[in-house]
Formats: sequence, C-alpha cells, structure tokens
Amino acid sequence: MKHFKATAIALALLSWNSGPALAQTVVAPKDGTIAFALTSLFWANYQTPEGRGECPQGFNDGNREQFKQLYPEDGQTRQFEKTQLKREIDSWYPTTAAESFVFREAVGPTALGLNLDGKIGPRDFTSPEGEPGIDNQMFRALGCIQNYRGPIGAIAYFEDEMVIRDMYNRVLIELTGVTSLVDSDDVKVTIYRGRDPLLLDAGGKHVVPGGTQRIDMRWGAKYIQHLRGKIVDGVLTTEPADIIIPWGVFYLPTDQFMRSAQLRIKLTPTSAEGLLGGYTDVETWYLHMMKSWSTHHQSYGQTAAPSLYKALRRLADAYPDPKSGANTAISSAMQVKFSQVVILPASKAELAALGSKNSPQSAPIPYAGAPHPRAPVEEESSGSHVAAAKADSR
Repeated sequence: MKHFKATAIALALLSWNSGPALAQTVVAPKDGTIAFALTSLFWANYQTPEGRGECPQGFNDGNREQFKQLYPEDGQTRQFEKTQLKREIDSWYPTTAAESFVFREAVGPTALGLNLDGKIGPRDFTSPEGEPGIDNQMFRALGCIQNYRGPIGAIAYFEDEMVIRDMYNRVLIELTGVTSLVDSDDVKVTIYRGRDPLLLDAGGKHVVPGGTQRIDMRWGAKYIQHLRGKIVDGVLTTEPADIIIPWGVFYLPTDQFMRSAQLRIKLTPTSAEGLLGGYTDVETWYLHMMKSWSTHHQSYGQTAAPSLYKALRRLADAYPDPKSGANTAISSAMQVKFSQVVILPASKAELAALGSKNSPQSAPIPYAGAPHPRAPVEEESSGSHVAAAKADSR
C-alpha cells in the first residue's frame, strides 16, 4: 500500500511539473482546433536599468516642458489662441517641419522584434537572443519616452490593462489544422473579435484559461481575417499579411493597422506568448494616440505629440506613398499574451450561415491622415517654431 501511494505521488508530481510539455507531444487539440484570447498587448521596447543603455542622453521632454520653453513666465502678456490653442493645432494637425527641440531616439545594438524583410541592414538591431536583422524603428521613436516604458509608464500600463477591461479589444485567434502543438506544417489562423468578458481568477485581475467566447459578427465583421502559418518546435509563425486589430483605450474605439504583420508565439495547451511584428501605419497609430490621450494625459509620461509625429515620419522605413515617395509605415513589434478559450459551436455555426448570405468584407484600409493637412511651411512660419528657436538661443 505504501509503495502504491509513493508511486502515485511521484506520477502526480511528474505530471504537474512537465504536464504542458507532455501534453504537447502526446495530445493534439480536439478536431485539430484551438483558440486563444488576447490578454496583454504593448509596444516592444528593450529596456536596461534606468535606460542607461538605450537612452544615455536621458529621456524626452513632454508637452509641459516644451510649453515652458516656448512661452516662459517672463511677465509678457500672451493670447490663448497663439499659445495653448496653437500647440493643440500643432498636435492635431502635425507636420514634418523642423523644430529646435531635441528628440532623443533610443540607441544601441539591441531591440525586441522580428526580421521583417529577411535582410540585415545598417539600421537593424540584434535581438536579446542574438538574432540579427531585427526591424523595429518604432523602438527608436518610443524607447526614450517615459510613457511607453514599463512597468510604470502611464500609456504602456493603461493600454495593456484595457485589453482585458474593454470588450471592444476582445481579439481572438483560432488555429485549425493543428496536428500537434509542437510541429504542424500547415495551420490556418483566423482572427475574430469576441463578444464576451474574459474568465478571471478569484482576485479579478488575472485571466484563466477555458472561458467561452462568441464571435462578434455584426460590429466585428471587419476584424475577421485569415492567415497561414506553421508550428515548429512549439512556436507558431504566420506568413506576412496586412491586418487590423481593435485597440481602444478608456472606451474610445480606435484600431491599429499593420502591414506585412507576422505572429511569432510560443504555444501551450493553455496559453500563447510572443511577438506580433510588422510595419505599423504612421497616421493610424498617431490618430489612436491623439484620440486616446489628451495633452494633459500625454504629459504624465512626457510625450510631446508634435515632436513624436516628426520622429515617426522621419523613422518610417516602408510602404512609400505613391505620390510623395515618403514612407507611410514604420517597422515595429508588440509583445502579446493569449489565454486559451473555447469559441462556442453555435457562434461558429451562425458565422457559417451568415457567410453564405453576406458579400465579402472589403479589405480594411489605414487612416489617410488629417482631412485638411498643413504644409510644413505653415508650421515653420507660425509662432510655435519661431518661439522655440528664440527659447533655444537664450
């Protein structure tokens, strides 16, 4: 009897410690299908303690710091429309005009991300694991802005938190054709938007696997997208494809548009984690930022919207505009986490029934930019730029 108990305990401990690995090698998902819900999403910024490696010159100034340089408290009487309102215009209708403020880009040889173009170039990074050719110019733009640095950066924190809290952001991925979570040569990946809250633990903060989801087929139809990929050594990698994902903050609906996007995520029966890399559309990204974060909230972590826009346009490295030749997208990566869910069969059946009746959804398109864009010369000739130059010369 004692021997039986000892054997049972040993087997239990073995299954506890190596259960997921054994499950991957022995058990394939039922019907070759497994689904996950997005639980965490933030821009992939490589960080060293206090930014000493990537931000040796310090962090960027924000709106408040720049405003004080433009309009110092020197006793001079100034008009609202030519100061505060003018700066709001500069934020909502940004240009690529040169400015005297110094923008500190993240530097160094290391960054998180993927080799999006299959090449190794002079502006590329090396991953922490030693992979060369990493394309992540977004890191140069965001890496030295405190708002986007975890774990205390306000924008990084709240944008990640809202992935769970706001059902607008309920991104689902469903894998079909999976013969094994270790190796599968041909996997179909479908992106949906779900309709239901995530299943949380007793504390109400952490997502647990096994929850159910229905597909949003009415307001979420544009998010239904199809990718192809394969699983090698437990890692799912998808082929490049243009995608759009919902990512609203504080219940303001906005999206992100990424060209040639690729998933690279480590799979287990209960979770997935890794990177989503691609070329993020600059105008769509900037609209998301401006709609989600007022000038006041940008100032929490020292974001200066006009300066950041100029950096994004300067660092953009792909998809040139056919008329101007200026690049419209910037290489980037997001760190993603998923928890396993079950998509209700009735929801799948409803989707199949609707699919035969509805016309195909048109491909999503990125935001085209402000409807009345300003020429750089307009900003250069206005008060803000002139004032900045005077402030810099003091």
